[in-house]
Amino acid sequence: MNAPLSKTVTLWTFILITIVVLSAPTIVVLGASFTSGNIITFPPDGFSLKWYGEIARARALWDAFLRSVYVATICTLVALPVGTLAGIALAKYGVRFEKTIQTYLLLPFTIPLIGSGIGLMLVFGEAGVLGRLWPVGIACCVINLPFMIWAVTGSAASLDPDLELAAANCGAPPLQTFFNVTLPAVMPGVITGSLLMFILALNEFLVSLLLVDARIVTLPVQIYNSIRSIITPDLAAISVVFIACAVAAITLLDRLVGLDVFLKSK
Repeated sequence: MNAPLSKTVTLWTFILITIVVLSAPTIVVLGASFTSGNIITFPPDGFSLKWYGEIARARALWDAFLRSVYVATICTLVALPVGTLAGIALAKYGVRFEKTIQTYLLLPFTIPLIGSGIGLMLVFGEAGVLGRLWPVGIACCVINLPFMIWAVTGSAASLDPDLELAAANCGAPPLQTFFNVTLPAVMPGVITGSLLMFILALNEFLVSLLLVDARIVTLPVQIYNSIRSIITPDLAAISVVFIACAVAAITLLDRLVGLDVFLKSK
């Protein structure tokens, strides 16, 4: 076996091992969700859709899911203007204390999430809004906002400044230039960041656990409360629904801006 062929075989062996390791949990959960038994087993004990029927009839799960959608919507609506303007400013203008701001954007990855969650819990507790849903959306936005800013910054960095100058030379005021030239140019980053913020907030567990009470739990907290007693196949079915939502978001992202644009923005 010559050297190039040996390298190719080794490379593809590592790729296949990586794919199997990464996809194994998804395959196990997917198979367990279709079991006809009453406990999670893999390979599944027969084939049945009854657990999907169970979660379709579970009012508590649907209420928790709608709360999670509400939280994710609040997070995205707050992140859209804040992240878009911050990303454009950091990419195009000489912002004072830019290095300090860049360092601040790394804080969510250097401070443990439990520390951020407890700090936000104390802040919202002092404000008297602890236990409501909308502060959870704000908290998710605060923690995940760097993703939105980075996505917009990636698009804004590739914007040709001559386009804005041309609009200004044609007599367009700054606000009109922003909405007709700058914003459409960075729209791929805005869409990418918005979808990412929505998915991250939809799946946020720790912050939701700290900021809500037992009456208005989100879906991740509802699932956590369920597995504390017994793990049943309906939880695997819920996990498959989450996976389907993630696949739908990726498909939508590919249709709207293209995955290559998303990867470049990262």
